[in-house]
Amino acid sequence: MARRSSSAALRKAWNKGLRAVTGQVMRAATKAARSATQDVVPGVAKTPPHPSPGLGDWLAGLATGRAGMRRFRLFRPTGLTAGERPPLIVMLHGCGQDPAGFARSTRMNRIAARERCLVLYPEQSRLANPQRCWNWFDTESGRAQGEAALVLAAIDQVCLLHGADRERVAIVGLSAGAGLAALLATMHPERFQAVAMHSGVPPGLSGSATTALRAMRGKAPAAAIEGGAAWPPLLVIQGNKDSVVAASNAFEAARQWALAAGAATVRDRRLQRGKRLPMTVVEFKRGSTVAATLVEIDGLGHAWSGGPAKEAFSDPTGPDATAMIWRFVAKRFASRR
Repeated sequence: MARRSSSAALRKAWNKGLRAVTGQVMRAATKAARSATQDVVPGVAKTPPHPSPGLGDWLAGLATGRAGMRRFRLFRPTGLTAGERPPLIVMLHGCGQDPAGFARSTRMNRIAARERCLVLYPEQSRLANPQRCWNWFDTESGRAQGEAALVLAAIDQVCLLHGADRERVAIVGLSAGAGLAALLATMHPERFQAVAMHSGVPPGLSGSATTALRAMRGKAPAAAIEGGAAWPPLLVIQGNKDSVVAASNAFEAARQWALAAGAATVRDRRLQRGKRLPMTVVEFKRGSTVAATLVEIDGLGHAWSGGPAKEAFSDPTGPDATAMIWRFVAKRFASRR
């Protein structure tokens, strides 16, 4: 009887922690979500339109693995030729988002159409998380690793069926997607040439839903670094007014990558583009090689910097995160040609 009571208490604590993690993120997006849906007629279901009409195909796919299955969308730009091996950018959405919304918010497909890239958008299931958050925090049960494996399965499918170049793959994420992106990069560094985290929590700070909220608030102890010498270069973007993910998580991510690479040189500069929010950019280098780049944006909350105002988790007043990510990724892709 005691064992049953203990198990029930653990399940109750886990569910309470999960609700706290996803609930805080979703509340932060309520205002933005209302503006994004105010033109929808009540009671009328709408099929999400192509997020980038005229720029390429918006293809549907399904990845399977031990953690079940996940749908995904693939943007394939117009004009790719038979035998061409385009690079691949993997985009992991945040809580309350889906591939179409994330594509509209980031506008990554516009860059992909111009630069002849494929863009993969894995989709979290409501069965796996009611708010569609990737379970980046649940490493103790193996749920996070299972979702990471599903993302790898989707990448393999795209490489096999659509000719993506396995030597030029980058992974990008927002919020919960950023947490999973970083976890993937540390678990399978040989699979990625670059990783970009926007408003996320780095690996090692949480093992379950009950500890995730503490990590998001920046109250988790620093993580131990093991076997990180081969991690791909990191770009981390963070707003200093983020009320969901504390800015200290961005510094912790950069610290992890710098320590893993033995990076000692730090370059610090202040930038502002036009009337956009100013930012501080810090580079952690070993010799001439940049291991991690930290971008902290003054006044930015929990939102994609530079995204359109009508989308949830999107702030047009910030510097263009998508352009920054592409410049960062393009340098790594160029070195693999």
